[in-house]
Amino acid sequence: MPFANYKLPEASLSTAQKEDLIHKTTQLLVDYFGEVVRPNTMVLIEEVPDGGYGRADEVFIMPEEYRAKD
Repeated sequence: MPFANYKLPEASLSTAQKEDLIHKTTQLLVDYFGEVVRPNTMVLIEEVPDGGYGRADEVFIMPEEYRAKD
């Protein structure tokens, strides 16, 4: 069973963008492994809350202008 796991900042994608990412990821795996994997492909999008991750020793907070608008 193919499994893809995305960890993204909370509110960085709209619901429609998440659906698109799931469909495109599934299709990518089907293109690679064949149609037989479609029913068993799992795509998980995990949203990490602000302050739950960092880079270069700095805690990341998503700027409001980059948050998705549903």
